[in-house]
Amino acid sequence: MFEQRKERENEEEEVYQMLSDAYTDFLKLVMANPDLKLRSQSGITQLTEEQQERMHVLFEILISLFERAYLLGYEPKMSGKQLRRWYSWDDYMREWCERDDFRELLPRLLQGEDPDFAKYITKIAIEKGKAKDKVSK
Repeated sequence: MFEQRKERENEEEEVYQMLSDAYTDFLKLVMANPDLKLRSQSGITQLTEEQQERMHVLFEILISLFERAYLLGYEPKMSGKQLRRWYSWDDYMREWCERDDFRELLPRLLQGEDPDFAKYITKIAIEKGKAKDKVSK
């Protein structure tokens, strides 16, 4: 039983590391597109058609990564290391949901995605949108 638990923990760690590497690769794409200002708090208001297309593709990659993390790492009742690993993904989702441009595209980005994941990230986006509205009033 101990061996099985240890093996499962190792598998979970391996999945977490694979997903973390994929997020690092995504951030490299973000850095390769500095004109989109994806890591700044204030996005660009006037994007060219080509910039809009690149931003949309990057957001599609990000949603795909978030969905994969959700499907592989989220469970309703987590504890310990599993919960700590999940909180890092939840933090990433919350960070991106603070962006107006990301929240605006979210319904379109979520078409065809896992329904439970879509509910999860939509809830975060709504919370972040409401919080931003309170600050700007």
